[in-house]
Amino acid sequence: MSATNAQVLIIGGGAMGVSLMYHLVKAGWSDVVLTEKNDLTHGSTWHAAGLCTHFAHNPTIQELRATSVRLYRDILPEETGGTCGFHPSGAMRITSNPDRMDEFAHVAGLSRFTGYDLQMLTPDDVERLHPLARTDGLLGGIFEPDDGHVDPSLATNAMAQVARKNGATILRYNPVTSIRREDGIWVVETEKTTIHARHIVNAAGTWGWEIGHMMGLNIPSVPMLHQYLVTDTVQAVSDRIAQGQPELPMIRDPEESWYVRQERDGLILGPYEKNAEAWSIDGCPPDFGADLMPPDLDRVEDIILAAMTRIPALATGGVKSVVNGPITFTPDANPLIGPAHGLANAWLLTGSSMGVMEGGGAGWFLAHWMTYGAPPMDALAVDSRRFGSWVDRDYRVKKAIECFGLQFGVHYPYEERPAARDKRLSPIHDLLLERGAVMGVAYGWERPNWFSNKRGDEAIPSFRRTNWFQPVAQECECVTSAVGLADMSVFSKFEVTGPDARAFLDSIGANRAPKPGRIGLTHVLSPAGGTESEFTVAAIGETQFYLTSAAAAEERDYDILRARADGFDVTITRVTESYGVLGLMGPNARALLEDLTQDGLGKWLSVSQITVSGISVRAMRVSYVGELGWELHVAADQMRALFLALEQAGKAYGLGLFGAYAINAMRLEKGYRGWGTEFTTERSPAETGVGPLIKMDHDFIGKAALADRMASDDRWDMVLLEIESGDVDPFYAHAVLQDDRVVGVVTSAAYGYRTGKTLALAYLRDRHARDNLTISLLGTSRAATILDTPPFDPSNTRMKE
Repeated sequence: MSATNAQVLIIGGGAMGVSLMYHLVKAGWSDVVLTEKNDLTHGSTWHAAGLCTHFAHNPTIQELRATSVRLYRDILPEETGGTCGFHPSGAMRITSNPDRMDEFAHVAGLSRFTGYDLQMLTPDDVERLHPLARTDGLLGGIFEPDDGHVDPSLATNAMAQVARKNGATILRYNPVTSIRREDGIWVVETEKTTIHARHIVNAAGTWGWEIGHMMGLNIPSVPMLHQYLVTDTVQAVSDRIAQGQPELPMIRDPEESWYVRQERDGLILGPYEKNAEAWSIDGCPPDFGADLMPPDLDRVEDIILAAMTRIPALATGGVKSVVNGPITFTPDANPLIGPAHGLANAWLLTGSSMGVMEGGGAGWFLAHWMTYGAPPMDALAVDSRRFGSWVDRDYRVKKAIECFGLQFGVHYPYEERPAARDKRLSPIHDLLLERGAVMGVAYGWERPNWFSNKRGDEAIPSFRRTNWFQPVAQECECVTSAVGLADMSVFSKFEVTGPDARAFLDSIGANRAPKPGRIGLTHVLSPAGGTESEFTVAAIGETQFYLTSAAAAEERDYDILRARADGFDVTITRVTESYGVLGLMGPNARALLEDLTQDGLGKWLSVSQITVSGISVRAMRVSYVGELGWELHVAADQMRALFLALEQAGKAYGLGLFGAYAINAMRLEKGYRGWGTEFTTERSPAETGVGPLIKMDHDFIGKAALADRMASDDRWDMVLLEIESGDVDPFYAHAVLQDDRVVGVVTSAAYGYRTGKTLALAYLRDRHARDNLTISLLGTSRAATILDTPPFDPSNTRMKE
């Protein structure tokens, strides 16, 4: 068996893998090899309906889809002299649901910022654009004029043609049999050759879980069976063609869970049933390739009938063929793109339920990341490390089934879906439920979002004020006037020890490590100067530091810490589940603690080991809510006793419990930024507004790029906005305008209960736009005023008391 050397080996020849190959060679990579088990497009790509859209709730996902459209429609035909079979038909979504109209208005507002023209529709507009659709009962819809559909095989082979022309190698009918790592090189055994590669990429799609298993990974994806039917000639469509009418726009009814598009003189109908069927969960049949399952239209009969009611012409065509094949779903229906956790030079580009729709852009996204060391946009929605080791078989299957059934579900702000819950529980989970906690999920952890006066209460999802508005107001009042207690155990937690601990921490971030007994904040940058991570750093001693960060950043941060520890004599230990954390916040916090300890409680931004009610506690005097307070970090097996002691002693001080929604509202009243919302790889910490935490007197990765950004007049600027109040509170991803010109975007927002103000943090991409600002909120315009100082305790007096 011969051996092949590669700079990068891509495993999988569907739209995603071939797109990466195309974009890597365009970026100048050499020795790019792609191996495919069968032939290009086999698995899922070849039988896809080829729908392409600009509709998305997240700017990064939207850009993946928009990049695909540009590639298939414009770039590849020009490069190859051929066609990808792209039909610029446009598309619409229709609804009879008022909440859906809010969702459409929100996406249209976001799209104003991203630069894509999505238009709200009335029922009359729907009838004009799609004459075959009935409009009775409809409230309206949204139109995506630049959408279309593509021939998946033509598009994939066009990318492969360009890649081969630029030196890439494609090995067909060459399944991978084993993967190992030797002397810093990936050794991949295949049927035809042994491939030695510096980088490997799992782009195996339907086989993504199996290839991941060979890599030593648990890939959280599951193949799901999706059917669509193709009609014979539909006379109404044939008549339009004969009259020279344009192709009908694609149409989706998310309430009835179907899409329809024109296919020559017929139609394609694709239903998404609620009782979805997972397929080959633990490995596909060895001989599976360009294969389909037998039709099973009984499963979707009700959806087909609903579609025929809306588009009566569907019933006149007869069924020409039925496609029933696998597509992969992750637990949140977004693809897995980025570094593979814990492995050097290993990447994921798999798990996309929209492989053709997102494939062209996904390849661009990962090629940029691999080339420049950072993604081109915020990667949180797609980063493969957003799921951790807590994702077991039960979780990935139940969530994939849920996502399939909710493919057309309303995407509410602060949505909490019910499948596969209770994967990570704090030691006081049951006590919090007894006290009325309404739980949400953060990186698998169950955490209280808010507290109800009755156990078992649930949040009513809405784009408008809902049933948790008043309970959260009461929680904020308790924290402001008395004392509140919160379970903050979801933090990611790490210990850094060793002779070089201080030097190491100085090297990884834009700030220097704090002195012993003190707490600091440091931001780890990408090579491009964007914010990779945000750590609260507590200096336990000169050679011992305790770091906390966002729950969702756990695997990312662990990778970053270990990767950047090269050359330093340090030990990095992940201790997330070893410690519980209780936040004790409010003007009565000190008095309560003094009843339970004889130890000094320290100054603001100090850390000390104290004994509380006989329990050893790492007390960190920090507050994300702007009140006097402590984070009490305690061994997990002692957290229950500490909670009960604080609760009992707190009765004399008016203690109440508070959750994540109250924390969010209160931190916005202080203008505090958050990782994943304000801090992202797209923007530098200087643009995010934490300039005092940047110390340019030491070396760190991204320093030069950060200096360039700070000196650029094109840099963005984060501001705190007061929004004109109304019956809808802003939340995130609203366009900011100046005299109808889009100048920025809201990153997070909430009603501030202590100040009576509606507040938002926003990036201004035109930092000179300071006056006459508005935000686009569910199709309405709200005045927005920049606040020069936070509206709550701007001098930090309350925290320092």
